[in-house]
Amino acid sequence: MERTDIIIYILIAIVTTNLIRVLPMAFISGRIKNRFLRSFLYYVPYVTLAVMTFPAIMDVTSNPVVGFVALLAGIVAAWFGMGLFPVAVLCCVIVYVMDTFLVVTA
Repeated sequence: MERTDIIIYILIAIVTTNLIRVLPMAFISGRIKNRFLRSFLYYVPYVTLAVMTFPAIMDVTSNPVVGFVALLAGIVAAWFGMGLFPVAVLCCVIVYVMDTFLVVTA
């Protein structure tokens, strides 16, 4: 790959990233009144976080079963009102215990 190709790719990435951030501010001056669009924009960060986190949960552990058990425990703990930090600690403890003391075969 040539140096000019890399520079062109970087410039394209800069333009597309900035367009995604600048265009909404340029065209939407007032408050968004559409309930569907407001709801959609409210949940976008959560969906993005989930999409980035879920594959890591399954791949980072020594066994996908361990990651799945920690994921289920985290979902249940969050469902019952635990905050983000306690859920994260719980999931980490579950992964540590299962990886260290239990032999799980897939």
